Amino acid sequence: MTDYYGILGVDRDTSFDEIKKVYRKLAREFHPDVNPDPKASDKFKEITTAYEILSDPEKRQRYDLGGDPFSQFSGGQNFGFGDIMDAFFGGGGGNRGPRARMRAGQDALIRVELDLAEACFGAERELNLETAVACEKCSGSGCAPGTKPNVCAICKGRGETQQVTRSIIGQVMTSRPCAACQGYGSVISDACNECAGDGRVRSRKSIPIKIPAGVETGNRIQMSGAGEVGPGGGPAGDIYVEIVELPHDFLVRDGNDLHISIVIPMTSAALGTKVSVETLDGSREVAIKSGFISGETIILKDLGMNKLRGHGRGNLIVHVEVTTPNKLNKEQEELLKSLAKSRGESQDDVEIHHRGGAHSSGFFGRFRDAFNR
Repeated sequence: MTDYYGILGVDRDTSFDEIKKVYRKLAREFHPDVNPDPKASDKFKEITTAYEILSDPEKRQRYDLGGDPFSQFSGGQNFGFGDIMDAFFGGGGGNRGPRARMRAGQDALIRVELDLAEACFGAERELNLETAVACEKCSGSGCAPGTKPNVCAICKGRGETQQVTRSIIGQVMTSRPCAACQGYGSVISDACNECAGDGRVRSRKSIPIKIPAGVETGNRIQMSGAGEVGPGGGPAGDIYVEIVELPHDFLVRDGNDLHISIVIPMTSAALGTKVSVETLDGSREVAIKSGFISGETIILKDLGMNKLRGHGRGNLIVHVEVTTPNKLNKEQEELLKSLAKSRGESQDDVEIHHRGGAHSSGFFGRFRDAFNR
């Protein structure tokens, strides 16, 4: 029985990654395009067969159990309808022929944090990232200057090899990607020493981005072609910038509207006053009418968020809470009693407002209405 582990010079418990590394080293040494020795071609076929078996989990298992690695019946394996289809159509009927070395680069997702003002009015940022760019030395070909890939001597440029296997319906021909050229149909014998044949290198670059007004958490901005360059000098992927909006100290966002809560004393609510409210556009003076009820709101139009799609802005909704003093000195207590007496009020007076009655638009009115629905 052929010792495929011995051919590659590895142990039986060697991992797939290590086997792949050893094979590549031996393939570069014995490839007919590189090694003129007449025996090199036979040696190359031998190590390629060993790699084909030991890199395939099923074949390796059958081989380790003492069976024929190319047989569908060894090691208790059942040959089903799917295996028959694979035998006829080469493992799923994919595209035949060599695969292109030039492939598109991967997309990337980058999260950018914005404060509320930046989300409202827009912002400009610089994205500093390390990514793959085209190798300038070989212009993305992966070959040393003045050279080009050679047609694979094993598959003759087809990118796949064929073999005959036995099945319940007789002998069938199967096609697999060529292990010698990895399915490319060609071999880079003299790789670029800058990119090691990949056609790209790692580099840091800065990309400016303009973030539109009105964005919010979860919005994504697509930057086409700004991602990493693909292998073999392939087209660059895209960068998706995802917005993460940071919480504000006192403003709360609800779509295009903003909310703010302020607290005023009972006397200000009773007599009326003017208060200064901080907005994204600076301070704004808000008039509190006399007799203001705790929980009511004041709407400041067009002081909310810019609309991402469309024109205009949302509103700033000011929630006003009226505080009642819980500690009174003797003089203050007497003053309140005097006020209550002059208004004909008693500490035992309770007024119940029915739904739709006076003050039903206040906070407690809305709460009661919601409860009674």
